[in-house]
Amino acid sequence: MKIGQSLDFPAVSKQPTADADPAKLAGRAAGGEAKAVQAALPAGVAVTVSKEVRAMKQAHSSDVPDVDMAKVNAVRAAIEQGTYVVNPGAIADKLLANAQEMLSRTPR
Repeated sequence: MKIGQSLDFPAVSKQPTADADPAKLAGRAAGGEAKAVQAALPAGVAVTVSKEVRAMKQAHSSDVPDVDMAKVNAVRAAIEQGTYVVNPGAIADKLLANAQEMLSRTPR
């Protein structure tokens, strides 16, 4: 993701609508629209979330914001001023550590 890129994503609804009749959608599908129509069809699998999971989600979301905007703004300002320094050694160390972790999780 680029700095300054908008995080606004279109809302996706998984709820079937009255207009989501497979016969109607299939009739309107033509060419490249077929894949979009298939994605709009309900999957037919009901999923429920327990009260405990909803409570955990709510408790987690109120604790800490997903993004530390102060840090983002500081990095953005350093990049704009040309004072941001990349530490290639630290990047290499993290890449190697991540690769080692992934290899240790792979069943042999």
